[in-house]
Amino acid sequence: MTSLPFVQVDAFADAPFTGNPAAVMPLGQWLDDATLQAIAEENNLSETAFAVPTPDDPDADYALRWFTPAVEVKLCGHATLASGHVLMGGRTAVRFRTRQAGVLTVSRDRDGYALSLPAWAVEPKALPDLAALMGGDIVETHWREGGYAIFVYPDAAAVRALEPDFAALKKAGDIMLIATAPGDDSDIISRVFVPGAGIDEDPVTGSAHCLLTPYWARRLDKAKLTAYQASRRGGRLGCRLSGNRVILTGACRTVIEGNFLL
Repeated sequence: MTSLPFVQVDAFADAPFTGNPAAVMPLGQWLDDATLQAIAEENNLSETAFAVPTPDDPDADYALRWFTPAVEVKLCGHATLASGHVLMGGRTAVRFRTRQAGVLTVSRDRDGYALSLPAWAVEPKALPDLAALMGGDIVETHWREGGYAIFVYPDAAAVRALEPDFAALKKAGDIMLIATAPGDDSDIISRVFVPGAGIDEDPVTGSAHCLLTPYWARRLDKAKLTAYQASRRGGRLGCRLSGNRVILTGACRTVIEGNFLL
């Protein structure tokens, strides 16, 4: 029997049971992909992050990969923040080498952490089929290649009231569906749905703010924003556009520590 360390962290959380839970599993070396996917399915969280030390990489401390219960994903913000929380130790920052998102850095920021992610632009695009399944009065739709769609609503109440057709959206494939509007107690509000990746509604989504931050920074003409993701658990993020990077800030809370037995 093999015993693997396991830590469950609520990321972008001011208190336990808020924000987005992620499993973080430090490994000495990579397991095969089928086992990584099976572990993530067993954990049944939005994402499980696996990290392996990279002593020969001058630009990164760990290699990092993320899995939902159904698929490996290209980028996950909250599980990266959680990984930084678990692996920071006595350092002021920890760097993660990823397969498709480059090197991501988590650094200490007051009582929480700052996460540096790529800033991703979106383009206006009509998405009538997806929009019909999302529902509500949509003002604009935008798209980024790789499977990212933004639906802009007139106000926060419209975003909170959404009841998307998850069964039909799942058939559309692995697309991140981001509903957003001006916030009522923050600069922006959002909800995020990824049924094609096995997540009907994600509690708090760092990667969605790679797109939301530059979009709203332009619309509101401000580089620093407050954001609220209005899932059932809810979560607040600080967002700052810095050149071609998005800096997200938030706190983490460890809620489970133990071992995974294989």
